[in-house]
Amino acid sequence: MRVFFTGGSGKAGKWAIRHLQAQGHHVVNVDQSPSGLDCPELLVDLCDAGQVIGAMSQFVEGAELDAGAGVPTYDAVVHFAAIPRVMIGTDGECFRQNTLTTYNVIEAAVKLGVPKVIFASSETTYAICFSEGEVKPDFVPVDETHPTVPHDSYAMSKVCNEVTAQSFQARTGADIYGLRINNVIEPHEYTETFPAFMESPALRRRNIFAYIDARDLGHMVDCCLKTDGLGYEVFNVSNDDMSVGIASDQVIEQFYQGVEVRCEMGANETFFSNKKAKKMVGFQPKHSWRDVLE
Repeated sequence: MRVFFTGGSGKAGKWAIRHLQAQGHHVVNVDQSPSGLDCPELLVDLCDAGQVIGAMSQFVEGAELDAGAGVPTYDAVVHFAAIPRVMIGTDGECFRQNTLTTYNVIEAAVKLGVPKVIFASSETTYAICFSEGEVKPDFVPVDETHPTVPHDSYAMSKVCNEVTAQSFQARTGADIYGLRINNVIEPHEYTETFPAFMESPALRRRNIFAYIDARDLGHMVDCCLKTDGLGYEVFNVSNDDMSVGIASDQVIEQFYQGVEVRCEMGANETFFSNKKAKKMVGFQPKHSWRDVLE
């Protein structure tokens, strides 16, 4: 597939693009800074609707000119570009850029007839990650039916983006899938950061004790590219196990006293449920910190 990928110069985007390329997809990276990846790139301000629709409808490399067949179209858009969290700039600017870029990207895609859009939503929509003080989930494991009433501008932007996506899907009938991505971990981070999580599990409370390996996130994007006809859907994206060394019953005892436990959980099972993604798009994460540290 020919894929218009925004935010491929970022932490998650680089790994996703590499994985998609390994699966045979032709990916164009659209960002404000070069990625260093071996793929065609366009430097675009996604807050500018004219630049977005222009980028999505122009030539991007010389081979396309040589073909003499006109501007090639895209089979899918993957939208990862965003201010990645609060406390980088101002809260209002985080909300403005994240909502405006998502609107511009999805609008351009549907107007140009791109049949599929995959966009990055977030674990933060469940209100736990960037809340003031401690907010516990309504129930565990947290699945896609959990309420999304966030306390911060980044999570607000992601909830707004989900509504925007659902609206465009209802109007156009395109497939638009949102990925509620958990904390993205690169392979080198297992040895650098996870030993601290083993010693102090509380460090992972705000991430619902979960994570997603950057390579498995790329796999999830590919699963969505290969799955048609779902309309609008959102999916939690996480690895199968927790990011702490204690068992699930110990997590419940220490951190989720009084929280409804909706099903019997395996000893190492994630509290950020990925069952929907497994069932509907064939997601099968392969990586774990345990492969490195145990």
